[in-house]
Amino acid sequence: MRAVHPTPSGAPLAIGAKLRSTRLAQALTIADVATATGLSTGFISRVERDETSPSVSTLVTLCQVLSLPLGSLFEAPENEVISLKDAPRINMGGSRAVEHLLTPRSESRVQVLRSLLESGATGGEELYTINCDVEIVHVLSGTLRVRLVGGTVDLLTGDTMTLAGREPHSWDNNSDAVTELIWTIVPAAWSGSS
Repeated sequence: MRAVHPTPSGAPLAIGAKLRSTRLAQALTIADVATATGLSTGFISRVERDETSPSVSTLVTLCQVLSLPLGSLFEAPENEVISLKDAPRINMGGSRAVEHLLTPRSESRVQVLRSLLESGATGGEELYTINCDVEIVHVLSGTLRVRLVGGTVDLLTGDTMTLAGREPHSWDNNSDAVTELIWTIVPAAWSGSS
């Protein structure tokens, strides 16, 4: 499989809600923050509503007053939804496969892929490894043959196989029908395969 590197999401950066929720969690008013920072209450209110973009130095000041790590303002949201129609199409190295990345490219803890494998699809003749701790394949429909150093495993609709990270393997759809899979890779294999 090939690495899928993070790319910018294109979504607007909304830092105001994080600033506001941090302020409220500390039972601070906008006036309290304004007094501590020397900024106006109106400006802080506009920042919290994402109606204005503060300078970096102003963000640093706000974060210091709120005891909020500056970097946390730019972390990807924990609850991002990616619809299948918007999921980026990727190529993890197999042939006759249509694959989509279902998790955000910025997500490094886990990577979930959806694969549609045509009849005759393969991960390649040579066994490959993925730079991860655990790889899981779940067969939504169809069949899949997983090739390992010690032999083969045939998976049917509904079957799930867990592979140790970096275990040499490949796969084939030897059936006459399309096979649909969900791959889960933990952590995301940003550094690629060997």
